[in-house]
Amino acid sequence: MDLDFLKPLLGHPGPWASVFIETSRATEEGAKIQKLRGRAVLGHLVDEGADPATLRAVAARLAAEPASGAPPGRALFATAGEVVLDLPLHVAPPAAEVTWTGLPHITPLMFLRGDEPRCQVALIDRMGADLEVWGTEGRAAVGQVAGEEWQGRGHRSMPQDRYAWHYSNKIEGAWEETADTIATELARRCPQDGGTLLVLAGDARERRAVRDRLPQRLRSLAVEVEHGSRAVGASSEQLGREVEEARARFTRERVRRALDAFHAGRGRPGDPRESVFDTGPGSAAEGVPAVVEAVREHQVATLLLGHGASDAGRPVWVGSGAYDIALGRTEARGWGYGGPEEARADDALLRACVAADSEVLVVPEDMRGPAGGLGAVLRWTPGPPPSPTAAP
Repeated sequence: MDLDFLKPLLGHPGPWASVFIETSRATEEGAKIQKLRGRAVLGHLVDEGADPATLRAVAARLAAEPASGAPPGRALFATAGEVVLDLPLHVAPPAAEVTWTGLPHITPLMFLRGDEPRCQVALIDRMGADLEVWGTEGRAAVGQVAGEEWQGRGHRSMPQDRYAWHYSNKIEGAWEETADTIATELARRCPQDGGTLLVLAGDARERRAVRDRLPQRLRSLAVEVEHGSRAVGASSEQLGREVEEARARFTRERVRRALDAFHAGRGRPGDPRESVFDTGPGSAAEGVPAVVEAVREHQVATLLLGHGASDAGRPVWVGSGAYDIALGRTEARGWGYGGPEEARADDALLRACVAADSEVLVVPEDMRGPAGGLGAVLRWTPGPPPSPTAAP
């Protein structure tokens, strides 16, 4: 999951009001129910000690929920009288969740927003391609690629006799240039981090020609679907189903690859790996102590988060910096964190992953993830860990 949308949270010290609430007004008494939900949220924040300015900011935002077209749910993060982040949720929270804590409680978002990747869709024919981006907020047109003119000047239909061979070759050459142009544009638009799925739709021969011209790194992430057309008025319902199926397969395969790397690299010095005993550090970390150490060294490439993780709510101590995490107050002071505060392990680790541009993947319940529900695949194999300076 790309966590860039959470970066506005890094610039504020807190404490934070974190609110996850259902906002649907599907019943006749929807407006009344919504008011009751809002009162319950504010009452909980008052009990937790939220400041008046932040209470007013949250109340104003909840009161502004539209009477029609409201999303199933909403997540709010507010501090110092400001709603810093307001996120519509496409899945209603199973129950309202309201906290007033030193760090924003962002972990529920990992399960409510889903891991579906950003998706670049190209609708291709011999004249070019229409480009769309599909994401958590829906689909949006982002541009077109115009191909070479392939119909010969002065001809309204295919020439005959001695001109036919020459004309056919001009058509084929123009199409090859168009396919090159489309492939080049897709390579420019798709990030190289492997997190974007490329879907090629449209005419079968043309989409295959485009795929064959993609760089290898992008070709391996591309899928072809049977439906989808550039024609005006073409139905997108079947295309939508195929794209969502492709996104689900892509996500599951991405998690599987990360888990394979995790299980292969798991181990601390002197601990057994799955298949052999190794006395050196592993390229993966499992459990809160190991993952905290990896975060402090900026080593985490992918954080793995399991459903119902028993280690998620384990207390840690944090400082003002995104990587300031320790297992206890004394250790935090030893690392030089000024005024350390207690926080949940999952929220502290996710804050660090946002700052480090690390990937976060939710492990499906039917896959074997890290013990305790928290683990990481590392960017490099660590050396011996440093020790904090003893607090005076």
